Amino acid sequence: REAVVSTQSTGEMQGEIENYPAPYENTTFWSKVESVTEPDATAKDIAIGFWSSGYYCGEEKHDDVCATGRVFDGDNSLNELLNNAPASYFGHVLKFKESVTVAYMCSRNNNFSNRSQKGIMWVVTPEQAAAAKKRRR
Repeated sequence: REAVVSTQSTGEMQGEIENYPAPYENTTFWSKVESVTEPDATAKDIAIGFWSSGYYCGEEKHDDVCATGRVFDGDNSLNELLNNAPASYFGHVLKFKESVTVAYMCSRNNNFSNRSQKGIMWVVTPEQAAAAKKRRR
């Protein structure tokens, strides 16, 4: 149950019909994963990394540089349109601690009206996957 989620500015939505990410306090996804590549990262650190496309490393490391060679301009703030976020972000290899269904979205190249970048992810145990496969036959 490991996955690499490497889209830019990835966030959980409250449901699949939504077009905006939920505030961190209203999410469940981040508490159900752990980072294989950064075992000391908290759920909030992982969320901050994904939401900022790697511009910020996490809650305690917000002034650090995640992308090698990244130069901050001015006050180190992330542009509201993500224009100063890295073009690509390795992110974390995530390990799921339990089964989860989550609606997610990527804000990069998302017009929020006629062009949405979103999906639904189902993470199941091998036993649940085998049972579902038997039902499809």
